[in-house]
Amino acid sequence: MLQFQGAAQEYLRLAEIDKRNCKLLRESSKKTLTLLWFTGEGNQLAIDGVPHQLKKNQILCLTEFHKVESLAITQLRMVRFNRAFYCILDHDPQVGCRGVLFFGASQLPILDIPEAELEKFSILWQMFTMEFKSRDNLQIEMLQMMLKRLLILCTRLHKEQHMGTQVDKGTADLIRDFNFLVEQHFKTKHGVAEYAELLHKSPKTLANYFSKYYDQSPIQIIQGRLMMEARRLLLYSDKAIKEIAYELGFDTLQAFSRFFKGKEGFSPKEFKVNAQKGIFDN
Repeated sequence: MLQFQGAAQEYLRLAEIDKRNCKLLRESSKKTLTLLWFTGEGNQLAIDGVPHQLKKNQILCLTEFHKVESLAITQLRMVRFNRAFYCILDHDPQVGCRGVLFFGASQLPILDIPEAELEKFSILWQMFTMEFKSRDNLQIEMLQMMLKRLLILCTRLHKEQHMGTQVDKGTADLIRDFNFLVEQHFKTKHGVAEYAELLHKSPKTLANYFSKYYDQSPIQIIQGRLMMEARRLLLYSDKAIKEIAYELGFDTLQAFSRFFKGKEGFSPKEFKVNAQKGIFDN
């Protein structure tokens, strides 16, 4: 494991992970973001209670809010950093948390590294690990540069694989801004029209952009984000289901239960009971 800790609390960690040290996946601190590059076959994780089978040379993007359980771990690489290390919100919207990799994604961003791109990722990882051996005053700048390069590579893959290669900058910005607004307001705004108003667009215009250039509709993104948070709270908090319903902006427990069952297939109570039986334990 390689770790950088700066004088101003800047933090970056690189790690090669297998079943012996997979507990690192559960660790998370405030304002950290994580990239997982699966370098072996047969890796299985539960993210917010949902099992995922990850293929070799896939990359998974996680925030501090994701709850990760190791179901089966073979081999992967982890890059974890905080915002003090890489000030992504203010300075790099294309590749930061206002971008497409972190936040504003109701489904987990899972990227496939094409064979033709694999060498770029491998070389960058080698350069990353080599730079950790440096101890001069330029080290943090070099590490930040390499992290930005990694995020750019991942952002390009996401746009190609989830947004289409023909999307123009204006449309990409609109989709990114919508996703970021959902992350800010999903607990209080459940309708597409509310976000369309914030973006000074009509709901129909917004829907048309997404149907043409994105693999989810606006309402799917909103509802997916609600479900992600509902699962987290049901699995990892002691809050009553009624309390969770109100926290997520539902007027009644019944409305929340109908919504949750319609998406998950069973009620919030059944979901919580199943979790307590150890379905996601490892």
